[in-house]
Amino acid sequence: MSLHGAYDPDNIFARIVRGDMPSVKVWEDEKVLAFMDVFPQAPGHVLVVHKLSRARNILEIEPHELTELAAAVQKTARAVERALKPDGLTVMQFNGEAGGQTVFHLHVHVIPRREGESLGRHGGGMADMDELKAQAAAIAAAL
Repeated sequence: MSLHGAYDPDNIFARIVRGDMPSVKVWEDEKVLAFMDVFPQAPGHVLVVHKLSRARNILEIEPHELTELAAAVQKTARAVERALKPDGLTVMQFNGEAGGQTVFHLHVHVIPRREGESLGRHGGGMADMDELKAQAAAIAAAL
């Protein structure tokens, strides 16, 4: 998909926000949701989405919603750092298919990194759900 087009209200993240699809939630409030990536690039990989925005990418989001999303990403990154004690963090956001985006609901990746460990493939293998739940609980406890 290109950078421009209609928002699909049935995309996987919209379905997760509505509660139509299960997810392993880390935290949420009335505007944002942080949940574990089921295809993590590293253990502890969290996705953060704005629940009210219908933006497909960063070009479409309203400035006030972007501010709310950015604050949520920072809150999540701080909790990931406290809980998992990584050597570093990668924060990524993709726009358009050519930019690496695979789900067309604006989202930000927060990925803990360990020295000497390569970043896994975007959309690679599915994680063990019990491991995701344990990671989510640890991160949520660090909020």
